[in-house]
Amino acid sequence: MLILIPATLAAYLIGSIPFGFVVVKAFSGKDVRDFGSGRTGGTNAMRAAGFGPGLLTAMLDLFKASAAVWLAQGVLSEEVRPLGMALAGLGAILGHNYSVFLKFKGGAGGAPCVGAALALWPWSVLVVLPVGVGVLYGLGYASVATLSVSVTATALFAYRTYVLHAPDAHPEFILYGLGAFLLLAWSLRPNFQRLLRGEERLVGWRAKRLKQVGAADVPRSGE
Repeated sequence: MLILIPATLAAYLIGSIPFGFVVVKAFSGKDVRDFGSGRTGGTNAMRAAGFGPGLLTAMLDLFKASAAVWLAQGVLSEEVRPLGMALAGLGAILGHNYSVFLKFKGGAGGAPCVGAALALWPWSVLVVLPVGVGVLYGLGYASVATLSVSVTATALFAYRTYVLHAPDAHPEFILYGLGAFLLLAWSLRPNFQRLLRGEERLVGWRAKRLKQVGAADVPRSGE
């Protein structure tokens, strides 16, 4: 069981790689933390440097979490592998949100949450990602979309474990989903406070609609 500690720590360090900071700096020379929410995730990278850098950031953040889980899967023994993979996913999200390379600042965890879920069960991305994108462009709030990916992952892993009884499903993966939900919800506290005040920034078609009707101001922030 002690091997879980270095495996989780390695996942945290992988998750800490601040791709948003690196990509925005490389493409525009700007510091992503000076824009919007100040976070390093794909949404804020897009805000700082455009669609391409934002998409690249999101993809890199997704795959760094996948890599952390795959690493744990490769080095851990069978008896602790499911738990170690789940902890690696959480470690990657924690590193992304509180990067050791950026004085424990970072993103909100949406892309790493999807990436870790993909590594736990590859087909999960076909459910989790469309739900997140649908919520983002349906409701228009990046914070709600980010949290929705952890809720969807939890429900999906629970369904596969207790309804389908899939041979590659494990209760530990459900714990991953629940832990991811808590990590994402904690990092998104300022967003939800703005949401309650009606000040959360809209994105997608709803934001365009507001501009079309001449809205004077679209409030702040997302990932």
